[in-house]
Amino acid sequence: MYSGGFYPYKTPEEFWAYWSRYIFINRYMDAPKPVYSDLLALVKDKDYFVITTNVDHCFQKAGFDKKRLFYTQGDYGLFQCSEPCCQETFDNESLIRQMMEQQKDMRIPSELLPVCPHCGKPMTMNLRSDDRFVEDEGWHVAAARYSDFIRTHTGRVLYLELGVGYNTPVIIKYPFWRMTAQNPRATYACINYGEAVCPTEIEGRAICIDADIAKVISEIKR
Repeated sequence: MYSGGFYPYKTPEEFWAYWSRYIFINRYMDAPKPVYSDLLALVKDKDYFVITTNVDHCFQKAGFDKKRLFYTQGDYGLFQCSEPCCQETFDNESLIRQMMEQQKDMRIPSELLPVCPHCGKPMTMNLRSDDRFVEDEGWHVAAARYSDFIRTHTGRVLYLELGVGYNTPVIIKYPFWRMTAQNPRATYACINYGEAVCPTEIEGRAICIDADIAKVISEIKR
């Protein structure tokens, strides 16, 4: 599905026929496994915070406290102006559902093409891909909460990294390594199928598990 998003569709009607299905499945359908609810059961009574590069809002849908979440890379549930003419985002669920229901022969009706209500230019997804990514008020509030959490939690901390690859390691992986190295009371834990590693500098306070996240979290929960 991710790769299909980069296909050079000939028309915006074809583009949004694909993307409306893509968004609906990943943003508005429930996750196929109980990973997020199992994880919530482990941390709900603890002082936690979630930073994620995922844009599907599975954490929030599972019941995680919205004030303890920071989605750094955007949200499949939001449009933004393609220019952008403003630092504003727009909920897309109603229009995405219309695109899903009314598309035919892999095209949506032209009247459903999303346009910015301010300048009339085409809308695009609120996903970080270049310097046109809109960081709206909600993004900045969440960023501040995460920064405050990190600043005020310098004692006994577990930095739990789940499935982070090397596409954008500077957002979660490298900071977690650095903060663990700087705090002798911190522990770094990584569950990653095929890439469970850490620097030698922190390996004495690291737990690296090369396995499926769903199975590991389920076993811990039991």
